[in-house]
Amino acid sequence: MTEDEDLVPPQRSASTKLTFYLVLDVVVAPGLDVPVAASLRYSAAEPFVVHLDNHVDLPDPVTWALSRDLLLAGLEHPVGLGDLAVRPGRGPDAGSILLALRGEEEDALLRLPEPALRRFLRRTECVVPVGCETEHLDLNALVARLLDRDP
Repeated sequence: MTEDEDLVPPQRSASTKLTFYLVLDVVVAPGLDVPVAASLRYSAAEPFVVHLDNHVDLPDPVTWALSRDLLLAGLEHPVGLGDLAVRPGRGPDAGSILLALRGEEEDALLRLPEPALRRFLRRTECVVPVGCETEHLDLNALVARLLDRDP
């Protein structure tokens, strides 16, 4: 990202969905990384969530649901506990963002290129600006789903 892009605020977009393809590294062991095709997805229908699909070249990718707020904070400093921890890379990992993910069946340590993640998150703000997420929630449908009734 250029300095000029930092100065220009994100502009609203008519699009309600965003997909961004990238290659990330799965850290298998110190010094052993496996590059993996992945995508980041964002939708106004789920304004607090970023979906990360790993192995997008397979019929059934591995999908993680991540907090957009946590990813944004993790660009600047370590955040998160439990199932998701995000931190900027230091030393040999400088220029990367590290995601430690813990699932029901799988755990993973992923290294994403920081400029790519920053660009993607900036574009999500064109779909739903930070702080405006609740404007995109259909709370009646959510309550109906929770109560197992049709909206």
